[in-house]
Order: sequence, then structure tokens, then C-alpha cells
Amino acid sequence: MAFDPQATVILHKLNALPALETLSVKEVRQILSKRLPSAVEVKKVSNVRNVQIEGPHPAIPGRLYWPFGDGPFPLIVFFHGGGFVGGDLETHDSLCRNLCAGAQSIVASVGYRLAPEHRFPAAADDCFFALRWLQERAREFDADGKRVAVCGDSAGGNLAAVTAIRSRDEGGPLLCAQLLIYPVLDRHDSGAPSYIENAYGCGVSKAAMEWFWSHYLGDQKRLIHPHAMPLRANDLSGLPSTLIVTVENDPLRDEGLAYAQRLRLAGVSISHIHCAGMYHGFILMPGVIDEAARVIEESCKWLRARFGEP
Repeated sequence: MAFDPQATVILHKLNALPALETLSVKEVRQILSKRLPSAVEVKKVSNVRNVQIEGPHPAIPGRLYWPFGDGPFPLIVFFHGGGFVGGDLETHDSLCRNLCAGAQSIVASVGYRLAPEHRFPAAADDCFFALRWLQERAREFDADGKRVAVCGDSAGGNLAAVTAIRSRDEGGPLLCAQLLIYPVLDRHDSGAPSYIENAYGCGVSKAAMEWFWSHYLGDQKRLIHPHAMPLRANDLSGLPSTLIVTVENDPLRDEGLAYAQRLRLAGVSISHIHCAGMYHGFILMPGVIDEAARVIEESCKWLRARFGEP
């Protein structure tokens, strides 16, 4: 494995931490919530407001970000990473601000329920409900309900992909784009070569992914369901234009590549950014890692093109 020099500096610090799979859920959440370096670049936005997404379960916390300018703006519904076990509105606040400013779009970050307290399909249900709730109320916060995208990183990329599939299958809303950043799309025991090549020291390990899946699925360990593993879906046609970001040194690399290929064969408009020398999680480090800033800029440019004019 060859790493970019800037990525190597961060990885030395990450690899000095205890292995996630040896820790308790509480300890893992504490590690995942560590503050980002002060050098991380964060774009300015016009306004930020927390909301409560009222649903059939206890309210889902959300956070809205507005860009500068005059609306109505496109809407990006964002789902954070963290292995379905950790992460929250705070851990991905900087990424949401950067997406908001760069894509000139309102970003709605969704604080879905976490495992193991709430196992599959709780997170997927929360994300799909939140998409519908936000789209139906788009006018209330100066968003254009006809220009909506979903986005997520890692486990959040899984939830974005699942939400797009459910939106297609369960009566909308119609999406114009999905941005999947090194998404979780298949099981940890799929046998993909990237799980062998990048089993350790790449931001997330094979053992950590097994730990995350066990907490997310619980007793459903052998479950194969497209709402948990989108790569296992029988039909990927009719999904929105898709940008997938994959990482060279990442156990999840091959499932991202496979999903991109399956979408392409299904007739979906697919774009792909492959990041050499990077590790899983690098996207949170613009200003520290040049490639992170480049990928965010390219992703926002792609989103702006998908949104087009009202």
C-alpha cells in the first residue's frame, strides 16, 4: 500500500489509537467524536439551524445549512458515517458546511438512530422518512422540492444508496442525484480483494467492519437484504444520477467499484472519482489533505450540474 504523504501523517495518529473492535460501543463513539484538527478548512455558510424531524418514532434530530444568495435552493439530504454505531450531527458538521457552500444548496443533516440500541432497519427507516419529511416541507425553508439529492459517507453512503432505492420503489420523492463517498455496500465477508489488501491501517479495518456489522444486524448476522446491502439489490435501474467516490487504500474499495459498474450496466448515469494514496475517512480533512479539498470541489461541481436551473 502506498499512501499520500499528507494522508500518512493523519494515519500515524489514527493507527496509534486502540483497535475499534476491542472497545465498547461508548468508547468507539468517543473516538469517532474526536474534534478535527483546527487546520481543517470549513467554508462559511449563511445560516445554520437545528430542527426536529417529527416521525412515527421519537423525533429525529436534524440540522439545516443555508448557502449565501437567494433561494429557492436545491436540497441535499445528508447521512453521516460512523459504522451505523457512531457519528452524529457534530462529527460531520464541517463536511456539511463545505457541501452547502460548494454546491450552493441547502444541506439537511439527519441524526438517525444508531445501533446497537436501534438495529437494522431503524437507521434506514429514519433516513427514508427524513427524506420525505424534508422534501414535503421544502418550501418552508426555501428549498426546491424538485431538486433533491441524497449524500453520505461510509455507513452514511450505505444509507443514501438505500434511501435512493426505497425512493424509487416506494413512491418517491423523485431524486436528481446521489453522492456516495466510500460507501458501505456489501458485507464484510464478501471476499473482495480490497478487504484482504487493506485489512489493517487504512482508516477502518476488516475487523472493525465486522464489529460494526455485528452491532447493526445483531441476531440477523446472515441477513442479505438490499436495504442493508445495496450491492445485493436485484435491480438498480431507474436510480438517479450517481457520483461514487472510492479510495485506493480502503477495505470498501471493491464494493464501490462493483456498484458503479452495476449502475452503469443498469443504464444509470454514473460518474466516479478514484482517490489514489488515500485512506477511508480522508474526506473530512480539507485544508490538511489536498485531495480532500479537490474531491469536495469536484463533487460540488457535479452536484451543481445535476441541480441545474429551477
